[in-house]
Amino acid sequence: MDGLTNPEPLSINALLLNLLLSIALSAIVAWYYARFGEALSNRRKFARLLPMLSLTTVLVISVVKASLALSLGLVGALSIVRFRTAIKDPEELLYLFLAIAIGLGLGADQRIPTLVAVGILMLLLVATRFFAPRSKRRNLYLNIQVPESEDEKTTSFQTMNAILGRHVELVDMRRLDRRNHTLQMTYLLDCKDQDVLASLMDDLKSA
Repeated sequence: MDGLTNPEPLSINALLLNLLLSIALSAIVAWYYARFGEALSNRRKFARLLPMLSLTTVLVISVVKASLALSLGLVGALSIVRFRTAIKDPEELLYLFLAIAIGLGLGADQRIPTLVAVGILMLLLVATRFFAPRSKRRNLYLNIQVPESEDEKTTSFQTMNAILGRHVELVDMRRLDRRNHTLQMTYLLDCKDQDVLASLMDDLKSA
């Protein structure tokens, strides 16, 4: 019962060391993502959030690990949290989990295993980038932004898809955003040649 009512005091020196290591590791991860990531979103803006995520996780785990009551309270608090922003790219999810894993490992005072694991993961990312076979397909990312009204949301969306389908074999929607009464759509296309692309652009301009 003592662990429920009287949690062990938190070591400030250990916390500071864990926070410093978290900053170093997450900064490396953030730099690699901003420099070599392939996500379509603003990678630099997203990368700046990764160290903060790791530091927050370190603090939370450090505070609750010594007290069962705080741990149970954390579970109850997290059960009512709802995140409305969806992760739209699997690569973003990968780096989010990596940043959280850094915070979890260091928050639990598992410094050496965390350093080794992050080092292996970074080596794997580098090896995958430089040694994985590259696709010979010529793919193109196309970003379309069109105005919309409340009565034309579906019409604009369907019109763009129909135009793209007439010109290219592969139409893979990667992102769809609505902001300030505009639709922003990002597609991955497979165009055979420049003539097809020119014809597609002409049809989009006249739509």
